[in-house]
Amino acid sequence: MTQKTFLITTPIYYVNAKPHIGHAYTNILCDTYARFHRLLGQKTFFLTGTDEHGSKVEKTARAAGKEPREYVDEIVPLFKEPWRQLGISYDYFVRTTDESHKAAVQTILQGLEQKGDIYKASYTGWYCTPCESFWTKLQLAEGKCPDCRREVQSLSEENYFFKLSKYQEWLIDYIQHYPEFVQPEIRRNEILSFLKSPLEDLSITRQRSRLGWGIDYPNSKDHVVYVWFDALINYISATGYGADPKKFERVWPADIQMVGKDILRQHAVYWPIMLKAIGLDMPKTVFAHGWWTMSGAKVSKSVGNVVDPIEICRKYGVDAFRYFLLREVTLGLDGAFSEDLLRERYTSHLANDLGNLWSRFAAMLEKYFAATLPAPGEGLLSEPLVAEALGLWKAVEGAMGRMNPREALDAVWAVITHANQYIEERKPWALAKDQAAKPQLARVLCVLSEVMAHVAVVLIPVLPDSSKKMLDRLQLPDHWTVKDSEDFTKAFVKEGAVVEKGEALFPRLEEET
Repeated sequence: MTQKTFLITTPIYYVNAKPHIGHAYTNILCDTYARFHRLLGQKTFFLTGTDEHGSKVEKTARAAGKEPREYVDEIVPLFKEPWRQLGISYDYFVRTTDESHKAAVQTILQGLEQKGDIYKASYTGWYCTPCESFWTKLQLAEGKCPDCRREVQSLSEENYFFKLSKYQEWLIDYIQHYPEFVQPEIRRNEILSFLKSPLEDLSITRQRSRLGWGIDYPNSKDHVVYVWFDALINYISATGYGADPKKFERVWPADIQMVGKDILRQHAVYWPIMLKAIGLDMPKTVFAHGWWTMSGAKVSKSVGNVVDPIEICRKYGVDAFRYFLLREVTLGLDGAFSEDLLRERYTSHLANDLGNLWSRFAAMLEKYFAATLPAPGEGLLSEPLVAEALGLWKAVEGAMGRMNPREALDAVWAVITHANQYIEERKPWALAKDQAAKPQLARVLCVLSEVMAHVAVVLIPVLPDSSKKMLDRLQLPDHWTVKDSEDFTKAFVKEGAVVEKGEALFPRLEEET
């Protein structure tokens, strides 16, 4: 039987501005999970991409004096390049302007119309251009869009509608029976609360006279497809739906679909109903992460307080940025970003804890054993500190399975802290003064070498660059497969290996004036 591929997806990002910390956070989360599952030895498919249709893109393009296609072709590299610089190891980058995606959307629409799940009707309501959404008067918040609080306009037009209401009771039952489907729990409860009110059928087209930039609705020259209906289909068009059945069978359904909490409704209401109507399996988990805030305000393009992830990484390094985002906040909750806090975490956790541990170990090995790992003696793996490091895999795997990378890093840093304490307690510099204590000194450095090796392996998904440096310097491979705890609870380092101290893993930061 063919092994099911682990599929993780980001939302596809709207291309009316370059990516900021919010986009980077989602991609770093997904990249961490993709790397973790590759470390588990699983075939992995990590999907990201861009959402390129809709009135906002058309408006932005026209304002720049460009045709929409010309505009999106120019801005897509502004997304791909940051992901390259951030080391985002995606397997496929989907664009909603891809011909294969357009074909999938039109095939699905034709099938749903034949099934009777799409109908044509006139509609009068309130339209929010930034959100590209219709609202009833009752849904408005003080006369404004309930999502973005901007002004709306009254519109009346004939459109095609998708029967969301037909599947409402099924969706409620599904979410109640499969609590892992929408996570975290607070977001699942939000969706169930939303579903207590009757669902309005979804207008899935816009009049071409009002919106010219989108996928043509099949058999209607007057309509283009609503951007959200178009965008959600990327998850299956990019994994082979309608074009490569064997690939699609291997890859779908998704294991984790990571989204920001502001687009959960589309992913936890529209999307599962669309899949049910098409006849496809549901994703295992739709996980809504929180927002990053600055001074209490959400970091966003509209607020104007965006944080450029590339500029941050130029100052502190990619691994430091990844570490901060993953350790600073529990996945699912909002996080407060400040550069001062990042600097503090860089210095205390990365430079002083992990970086200093490596530096002290490598320097002592160089000084006392000419950088060559000595014979460890019997029972090395039973040493308390080594045993604690060997237990990391179980702790990390459990935390990652609970969607809690912060907990996983807490476990790793507990070992790093104990290793630094171990050096202070064993005082290798004192042992080096006594020739008779040389076996004890060798034992201490062998303990530290095993701890460093196991820490480096378990940190591959989070700190890929730093882990690679440590493993290379220990003369160990940087590609690992750890299928279970047994694979991890072995000696990794080899007697006689020449260890390179190298430059500081996390150089001291210059004081800002």
